[in-house]
Amino acid sequence: MSRDIESLKKVAVNVRQDIIEMITESASGHPGGSLSAVEILTALYFGEMRINPENPKWEDRDRFVLSKGHGAPALYSVLAERGFFDKKELMTLRKIGSMLQGHPNMNETPGIDMSTGSLGQGISAANGMAIAGKIDNKDYRVYALLGDGELEEGEVWEAAMTAAHYKLDNLTAFIDHNGLQIDGPITSVMSPEPVSDKFRAFGWNVIDIDGHNFDEIFKAIDMAKSVKGKPTMIVAKTVKGKGVSFMENNAAWHGTAPNKEQCEKALSEIRGCK
Repeated sequence: MSRDIESLKKVAVNVRQDIIEMITESASGHPGGSLSAVEILTALYFGEMRINPENPKWEDRDRFVLSKGHGAPALYSVLAERGFFDKKELMTLRKIGSMLQGHPNMNETPGIDMSTGSLGQGISAANGMAIAGKIDNKDYRVYALLGDGELEEGEVWEAAMTAAHYKLDNLTAFIDHNGLQIDGPITSVMSPEPVSDKFRAFGWNVIDIDGHNFDEIFKAIDMAKSVKGKPTMIVAKTVKGKGVSFMENNAAWHGTAPNKEQCEKALSEIRGCK
């Protein structure tokens, strides 16, 4: 585990390439919201979380829940890059018999702590893990990642209320705040704004950051670990489709797979970041 920023940037480039290649191969998937979450997931799995790829179910590991389950390609890539399974598996995304389906499956994929896909439910599962940790006097921490469109789900706010009520200071959640969902801008579909103020009103410690800046991500994580008696929500401003010019800030790429020509153009741009 290392917080060397230049090394993490190289990992992020590899992850973005994986995302484009695996979704192109499957001809199905969600590139936009996978690309926007790369730095957050890379920071957690390579620079923060206490995990053991050789023992994915280690009882004292930190837990992670991808509440926005359609961002699975980003998580799969990070897990493979971290050594939980062979990278060759990535090219089986969404294929029959693959352990890498369109949404995470904790029963099939090493390193997945919670099956997700139905939006809004993941943060509730993370609450349960955090409560269990406190009951069992364990010092593991629980992390979760939500989409900003997911905030339109009522269960998210029930979970927000629950986490604050039970003072889950061992829970840190991120919002991938890229401003877009499958039907367009979140403010047009069903605005959850002001996001940060809402979570503060629900009793959370809230930190606003640039979700593509590793220094800001780690600073926020460390601040969250120092807070007692409250869960922390890190509101990460991100760019949907980050790293691929024709995908950036374009809701059309929420759930559209690139063709071969688009794949090569995207990979060329991503490799230029090395």
